[in-house]
Amino acid sequence: MGSAEFFLKSTRLPLCCTVVLLVFSCATGSFAKLDNEAEHSRYAESAALLEKRKNSLYAGSKDRVLYFLDKGMLSHYAGDYEQSSQLLESGEQAIEAAYTRSVTREIGSYLLNDTVLEYPGEDYEDIYINSFNALNYYYRGNLEDAMVEIRRMNNKTARLSTKYNVIATTLQKEALELGQGNLPANLQAAGKFTDSALARYLGMLFYRNEGLYDDARIDSEGLRLAFANAPSVYNYPPPSSISGELNIPKGMARFNAIAFSGLSPVKQSRVLRIPLPGPRWVKIALPELEQRGSEVTQIEVVFDHGQRFKLELLEDIEAVTRETFKARQNVIYLKSILRAMVKGLSSSALDIAAQEAGEEAEISLILGILSITTQIFAEASEQADLRISRYFPARAYVGGVNIAPGIYSFQINYYNESGKVIDSIRYNNMRIREDALNLAEAVCLK
Repeated sequence: MGSAEFFLKSTRLPLCCTVVLLVFSCATGSFAKLDNEAEHSRYAESAALLEKRKNSLYAGSKDRVLYFLDKGMLSHYAGDYEQSSQLLESGEQAIEAAYTRSVTREIGSYLLNDTVLEYPGEDYEDIYINSFNALNYYYRGNLEDAMVEIRRMNNKTARLSTKYNVIATTLQKEALELGQGNLPANLQAAGKFTDSALARYLGMLFYRNEGLYDDARIDSEGLRLAFANAPSVYNYPPPSSISGELNIPKGMARFNAIAFSGLSPVKQSRVLRIPLPGPRWVKIALPELEQRGSEVTQIEVVFDHGQRFKLELLEDIEAVTRETFKARQNVIYLKSILRAMVKGLSSSALDIAAQEAGEEAEISLILGILSITTQIFAEASEQADLRISRYFPARAYVGGVNIAPGIYSFQINYYNESGKVIDSIRYNNMRIREDALNLAEAVCLK
């Protein structure tokens, strides 16, 4: 009777969870057509196609964060800044709500695969929502709200160092109690990324435009500190144009350009097998980031009157994505170990019960079949959560020059490794004014 009680207690919940996983896990549709439209700068078409296919691309309310972010970014690129603001703000609110729930859920629900839960957003997504929403507000003429977005972004990066600490520590203790000793270190910080050069750059420009030069100077210094304090992310020098942003000669105007290129990483699955006490192994499936690469190797602003200058790399968003994913990946690993161990122990309980059944052949056979079935379910149900937004850029480049106030036409050219122009964004008759922020943005997702 003791074995039967142990069997019931050990298998009921894992088996139920497995059935839930098999019933409710579903594959999303293909993004290939949307990606192709976006990579060829047909952003409005891509956004319209996303809206048309959203029921096949996203799993309802579980994926609402992904829907808001994907369409919000495509709307930004298409120049629909009001709609982009609404979508990105909805995405940010959904991320905040999902994270609040996850603080208590992560520890108590490790038996559930992440794929059946609401997508809570990655840290880099939550951070860069604000930078693009700041640009949305700037283009809509609302600089006050643009600066609010930058302050929110700065606050989020500062909190990264402790975000997952309590959850990871508690999960480690749970795993140790179940007899698992091969644990990763508790990554108390999301790498060393606690400040964004992009946020500091935009803050510097916005404050300068408002005549708040002391605040602009603080953000300029913060930009340099971001480079100094996170060499694994910023393994290149700060843009040389930064030194001239707060030293504009009287009678001259400052022109700035910001250009985005490539697409942020997606996820792929990596399967590991870890040992349990006794001659048993269990499967865990972990998400890993996969870069999508970019054809772009150089970006240049070319004025019609002949002046030209190159833009320099400010933020490697791919590198930020990798760095901020480390702490969350640690939590995913710990949860996966715990889930796999419980499933493995359920199968072990069935084996013990089958052995104790002894000569009662029918009971022994049934328990043996259940043991094998439990192992098969454990293998099939262990899936990595590969959800992630698709349309944040991979890199941000910037540059600035002092020129006489006036009306200018120019283009921002994207070059590949062979020096060929692969995309060009045209600006006609842009008024560049003294004592104002004259900012041009370009995007090429190839």
